[in-house]
Amino acid sequence: MAATLVEWAEINSGSRNLDGLTEMRARIADRLEPLADTVSAHAPDPVTTLDDTGTEIAVSHGANLLARKRPERNRRLILTGHMDTVFATDHPFQQCRRIDANTLGGPGAADMKGGLIVMIEALAALEAVGAIDGIGWDVVVNADEEVGSLGSASLLRETARRCQIGLTFEPAVTPEGRLASARRGSGNFVATLAGRTAHAGRNPQDGRNAVVAAADLAVRLDGLKHAIPGLSVNVARVTGGGANNVVPDAAALSWNMRPIDAEAQQRAEQAMAAALDDVRRTHEVAIRLAGGFARPPKPFDARHALLFGLVRDAGADLGLAIDWQPSGGVCDGNNIAAENVVVVDTMGVRGGAIHTDGEYVLLDSLSERAALAAITIARIAQGRLDGIIGQPQAREDGTYG
Repeated sequence: MAATLVEWAEINSGSRNLDGLTEMRARIADRLEPLADTVSAHAPDPVTTLDDTGTEIAVSHGANLLARKRPERNRRLILTGHMDTVFATDHPFQQCRRIDANTLGGPGAADMKGGLIVMIEALAALEAVGAIDGIGWDVVVNADEEVGSLGSASLLRETARRCQIGLTFEPAVTPEGRLASARRGSGNFVATLAGRTAHAGRNPQDGRNAVVAAADLAVRLDGLKHAIPGLSVNVARVTGGGANNVVPDAAALSWNMRPIDAEAQQRAEQAMAAALDDVRRTHEVAIRLAGGFARPPKPFDARHALLFGLVRDAGADLGLAIDWQPSGGVCDGNNIAAENVVVVDTMGVRGGAIHTDGEYVLLDSLSERAALAAITIARIAQGRLDGIIGQPQAREDGTYG
């Protein structure tokens, strides 16, 4: 497992490196084809955004992978992971290095190529002994999780709607192995502002300063984190302007919002719309907006508590102390839970410093987490949660929930 991890981590598969993503998809498909009934590539959904001038532009994403086993079974699991990393081709962090006997540093080693290997090894062990013949499983490995899963959104949604329980192999929240329970939602937004240029000395009154309007909007958005309980706001980028003697007629602003629950998200959407309208009127500028809440908040309800309890008990039988805590981070578990699927989304390796050049994985967690996943899946297949989650009920479109 460690040798495979080194090979995979040293394939650059940054979210925008389509060639690297293609190579990773092939490697993963090679491992899944002996286990699954079908393995197929799925083209990404079309995605657009705004550039700094307000022009709508296409955003390229890699193709996604879907593997299916026993598609005729109504009792189904969705297992997910992502092949992309945050490290671009020009990032200096491209190679693995052994830090000590149990620690491997490498790009994407924890987030989440190690998790992909854990998932595949668990399925391989279970299928080898026929331990889960009574259930079906669908594996989705997407190519754009690190940039919001916009190109894989429909594949994730449609696959989740066939399933009742989900496991996502993001790394554990802490090096000790703690799971993420409730998660905030997340929305990314871009606004472009168009004002009117003028000479800053001769006729500044004829201008409409887009940079000032963008600054006003940034301050208003930042203030929402104090006005709406459970909302965090990060204004990440402001661009615009030029020479000191010219009133700037263009600016752009991007920001992220993370609501703690559905009510906070709704209030944020309403307050954001009001702020945009007020800035338009006050500064007499035109504003175009792109983006939205791509990750809904993920609750930790009674059904989730039961699934987490099953994982905890499986861990106890392995001599592991499994605990969990809320997280401000987001992942595909948010989107899977939104389809009424009960999901644990941190079944991957233990490690740390993800998204930095210090990222590392604890090597003993590869076999540890593969065993934890295998026992958890086997017990789900035994029906230990059927009495609580219930048997699947057919929907009108032929999917099950």
